[in-house]
Amino acid sequence: MSLKLVIIGGGSSYTPEIIEGIIRRHQSFPVTDIVLVDVKEGKEKLEIVGELSKRMIEKQQLSINLSWTLDRKMALRGADFVSTQIRVGGLAAREKDERIPLRHGFIGQETNGAGGIFKALRTIPVMMELAEDVHSICPEAWIVNFTNPAGIITETLLKHSPHKKVIGVCNIPFNMRQSTAEILNVNPDTVQIEFVGMNHFVFGSKVNVSEKDRTAEVLEKLRQGLDYSPANIVNLGWSKTFIEAVGLLPNPYHQYYFQTKEVLKKDMKAFKENGTRAEVVQQLETSLFNIYRDPDLREKPKQLEERGGAFYSDVACSLMDSIYNNRRDVQTVNTMNNGAIPDLPNDAVIEVNALITGDGPKPIAVGHLPAQVKGMIYEMKAFEELVIRAGLTGNYNDAYTAMLMNPLVREEEGSKLLLDELLEAHKAYLPQFNSRGN
Repeated sequence: MSLKLVIIGGGSSYTPEIIEGIIRRHQSFPVTDIVLVDVKEGKEKLEIVGELSKRMIEKQQLSINLSWTLDRKMALRGADFVSTQIRVGGLAAREKDERIPLRHGFIGQETNGAGGIFKALRTIPVMMELAEDVHSICPEAWIVNFTNPAGIITETLLKHSPHKKVIGVCNIPFNMRQSTAEILNVNPDTVQIEFVGMNHFVFGSKVNVSEKDRTAEVLEKLRQGLDYSPANIVNLGWSKTFIEAVGLLPNPYHQYYFQTKEVLKKDMKAFKENGTRAEVVQQLETSLFNIYRDPDLREKPKQLEERGGAFYSDVACSLMDSIYNNRRDVQTVNTMNNGAIPDLPNDAVIEVNALITGDGPKPIAVGHLPAQVKGMIYEMKAFEELVIRAGLTGNYNDAYTAMLMNPLVREEEGSKLLLDELLEAHKAYLPQFNSRGN
């Protein structure tokens, strides 16, 4: 019996990690075919990653047929799972997302603020086309979306594309569990965090370790200044008052919203001294691909962990394994609410613990939103809906209102200034706007 995985964005530096995850799970998730797919601009990287991936598989003497191609439609034939990890416009586009806002005194970040809006606007048309291809070529395949902003992209596809077998994944809940385990000095497998909210705006409302509630302990450790941030986010720490009053585990992205002035000051300093995060990542990528070229390298190099999305293979591969085996275990995913949070619409995509079955995720009810964060979650969800509308319509006013209602912009003149500059900077990747003469 064949089991085929197609990786869209296969030339990504993260691909060796997902290959490692497949290799490690091969007994329970016996993939027979892997096809790496990328665009023409990524052909060289695709070939380098493809050769490394082959060496990794050969080292383990596994019967997996790995190939790579620029022909997406051909690759999708017979696919059972389609993993997506794309960056439309590459790191050069990310640099603009970060540099232009910072130049005007706003936070420049690839998934938050003005930069995050434009990453979504560039990505939505491409992902909609992909979903249509999947639906017509391999309609039973699951799309496992890791492309950021993961919540927005997942909601776009579930609400507006013909394909409904879509699940979003993010490494932030995984990192929070791993770091919580380190804080408590316990095995990560024994840690379960109840999550409430949405992608990059999710809170931990309860921490259980081996069925015992240890939430208060973790909050106390955070109050003392312990950190649990991924490589791409330098945590500023949280005040005693914030932790005590909110009573929830913040995720590393919350600093952009609750410590905005301090983050902007830090980012501006880093921008002047070292350039944007995108420029740092480009240097790291150059180094990684030089390592990947080594014909004697037959495993994922340790240096990959310096990337901010590191360790996501455990998220994506565990999810696919659980669907394939109908494991009915609990994992944190981006999926339709379906009543898990009664304060939000059923078709809103949230980041939530779900029972993973052969039919997909079944979100676990978490009850009403905590009063202390309810307003902000409403606001963020409404903002996401505006971004989706702008991404689909290519309407200037829709994009302006999305910018205006983003908590990291929210300024009448600033919104127009950022919108106009970013539309011009990214016009090659915004067909929905260009076709309307905007």
